[in-house]
Amino acid sequence: MIARGFWRRVWAIFQKEFTQMRRDRLTFAIMVAVPVMQLLLFGYAINTDPRQLPTAVHAEESTPIVRSILRGLENSGYFELVRESADPQESSRLLASGEVMFVVSIPANFTSDLVAGRHPQLLLEADASDPVAATRALGQAQTIVTRALRHELGGSLAGLQERPEPFELVIHPRYNPEGITQYNIVPGLLGVILTMTLVMITAIAMTREAERGTMENLLALPARPAEVMVGKITPYLLVGAAQTVLILVAALGLFDVPFVGNLGILAAGLAIFAVANLALGFTFSTIARTQMQAMQMTFFFFLPSMLLSGFMFPFRGMPGWAQAIGEVLPLTHFLRVVRGVMLKDASFADLHASLGAMALFTTAACGVAMVRYRRTMD
Repeated sequence: MIARGFWRRVWAIFQKEFTQMRRDRLTFAIMVAVPVMQLLLFGYAINTDPRQLPTAVHAEESTPIVRSILRGLENSGYFELVRESADPQESSRLLASGEVMFVVSIPANFTSDLVAGRHPQLLLEADASDPVAATRALGQAQTIVTRALRHELGGSLAGLQERPEPFELVIHPRYNPEGITQYNIVPGLLGVILTMTLVMITAIAMTREAERGTMENLLALPARPAEVMVGKITPYLLVGAAQTVLILVAALGLFDVPFVGNLGILAAGLAIFAVANLALGFTFSTIARTQMQAMQMTFFFFLPSMLLSGFMFPFRGMPGWAQAIGEVLPLTHFLRVVRGVMLKDASFADLHASLGAMALFTTAACGVAMVRYRRTMD
């Protein structure tokens, strides 16, 4: 009898909890969506051996041997020749802006010097700010060029294959030549931490007002949605500023991360990025009914931001659909800004596309937040 009563009470509580979970549709949807999203992202989007990396070519001559080298690089699957560079200055700009990851420079008279046995140099510059993305391709470059030349060094030139390599491949990893992981991770942590904290604290703060019943007092104020939004997110901007100072001090003092760029450009990027995350948190608060839902929505946004932005895994290694999603996320563009400023001394012209993308996202997030809040007021 005691056991029967025990199981009856357990069954009653089980039914009550299941009914409550079923009524909380947002939480139930997130519980189902998060593992599905993790499965898809880790199964299809993550790739630690990136291929088809964008490459620019600065060739001062076009001969069958030069074309064979370029064709060999492209056929290897690691390099995708997407641009032609007119001069070394343009090559540097392409690397600094992130438009390409590699630049192949072939000097004039390369073919004649090769045939004459003078061991001409072939320069391969790499954006090594993300050492994981560049290391594998750089390690294969010598072998790729050697195999490409075997098809050309035949007949009277076959003797060149018996000697040491008839050319010298000079590899120049720029911005992080020693491949120090902290140089890539620590600046990225600034964006990751700001994304997690600013979205979450804003969403929870607004949802807490609704749970405690103080939202009615806020709605009774003669304040417009934009005024309420600015007033609510401004204190958290100061929190974000304090976090930024703390992380930058740690990056420079503890991890010796170089800072070679313009602080003003970084400050502008930080301001746009912080407002974007705060506006997004404000939007989440108008959808969530409880603080738990606000936290769940924050995590649902944070997970793809961390995985598809290029923070943990090479952005260029992901398939096209994953890169398209990543381009929408503000963290992707902020990582390009913070790494570009700190490691590459990138200029505003180099980073204007990323700054513009963040500004566009911020505008959209603020607009949605104000529309959602206006509906709440109604």
